[in-house]
Amino acid sequence: MPVIFEGWEAVLKRVFVAPDPGRTRLRFAARAVLGIGLAVVVCLLAGLSLAGAVTGGLAALLALFTVTDPTVRGQAVTTALLPAVGLPVLAAAAELHDHPVARDLTFLAVIGAGVYARRFGPRGHSLGVFAFMTFFVAQFLHAATGRLPELYAAVLLSVLSAFAVRFGLWCYEAKLPPAPVPAPPAGTGLARVTTRQAVQATAGAGFALVVGQLVSGQRWYWAVGATWWIFVNTASRGETLVRGFRRVLGTVIGIGLGPLIAALHGAALPTAALLAVCVFGIFYTAAVSYTWMMLWVTLLAELLYGLLGVLNPGLLALRLAETGVGALGAVLAVLFVLPVTTHTITDAWIQRALRCVHACTAEAAARLAGSTAADPARRVAELEQLLGRVRLSVAPLVHPLNPMLGRKRRARQVLDLLDDCARETRGLVAVAADPEASHDARLAAACWRVEAAVEALTGGEHPRLDIATEAPAVEPALAHLHGLERALAELATPLRTPSGSPLVGA
Repeated sequence: MPVIFEGWEAVLKRVFVAPDPGRTRLRFAARAVLGIGLAVVVCLLAGLSLAGAVTGGLAALLALFTVTDPTVRGQAVTTALLPAVGLPVLAAAAELHDHPVARDLTFLAVIGAGVYARRFGPRGHSLGVFAFMTFFVAQFLHAATGRLPELYAAVLLSVLSAFAVRFGLWCYEAKLPPAPVPAPPAGTGLARVTTRQAVQATAGAGFALVVGQLVSGQRWYWAVGATWWIFVNTASRGETLVRGFRRVLGTVIGIGLGPLIAALHGAALPTAALLAVCVFGIFYTAAVSYTWMMLWVTLLAELLYGLLGVLNPGLLALRLAETGVGALGAVLAVLFVLPVTTHTITDAWIQRALRCVHACTAEAAARLAGSTAADPARRVAELEQLLGRVRLSVAPLVHPLNPMLGRKRRARQVLDLLDDCARETRGLVAVAADPEASHDARLAAACWRVEAAVEALTGGEHPRLDIATEAPAVEPALAHLHGLERALAELATPLRTPSGSPLVGA
């Protein structure tokens, strides 16, 4: 029990005390409330029904949430392309409304294509999510061809509203440097992670679709949606299992609060206020806690069903059951359909992070040596992104419920040492940015040792530490380089046991 409470304490700290440089999360969430609110108001002023306004709000939410291209121009292009993907999918879903077999097969095809599209980077991911959610919303609304004009208008008006807010009224990204986006591990055919995940997601969604329809012929799409979202932003079976657990946990907590939502009886003003709070919560917590994000998503869904007048205890229980079915489908898929091991992904991200440490060191040393072309700051931003991917990959090992205490301890040690590497690297880059910094002749030797240590770690060897006999470093750059050397040398022990086995074995 103490371990579980310790894990919850860490989650609470990540959500409410986590650093928010430049108030990025706060601005991200506040802009979402503004953009989605504008989209709903525009839809209502255009004379659309409540269902049309709900569709518009969800379209605006996706336009503001899923578009993550590294540049503002790229984000604008992706946002503009969303209707080009969503409207044909919406038409297909409406046309097949009365043909269940064709509808289900088409839904699975959209899922497979949506996951496979991730191989094309952030734009492919955004368009794939929008295509899936468009089909999903059509099931939610039981949309037939007669409702297509209204739904088309809702999507177009809402994406346009989100575009105006994001790129016109409040484009805070324009003042930020482009965010580096690490490419997924390379491969071809079934060796490519995104291809394997496309097969897994389709298989898991197929299970969820069949079993979900046995549970409920009306709300079966909840199970499919749960399977889909569990696969988003994961790369290994460990990550998927943890995400599935967190989705179910967030849903359970949200359903526990369902009676409070039902007490509103769909009253317009308090419901609208709580919807704004839920939107803010989704966007503000998404980067730090999937459980909390799912709590807000569940509350938002309950509020929408309250507005539509169908919220009741039976519906809440059904949502929990369908979420469980979807989670089970994802678990079975990642365990038995072309599994991608945690070790494969973790090792790939750790090696890329270590190589980035070396690149940062080399560019910082070149800057100290007088090169004006060297730009270590860019490498530091890339390193932060890679370390974020390492933390996500290692999350299954450090989870409070993981019973493998030895691997959990080693994984935490690896994360701590990688954080040490990042801290020393940032310090070195800060020194290199100082125009008054001097160049010490020992820098070249220290950089060479860092390079050798990285090559040893990425090559499966144990790096040698040969700095104990040197005099203590006086120059700040040398002090950071020596700290880097020590962290890299110590990393060899938790990364590989004496027998040579990797950090994770499955």
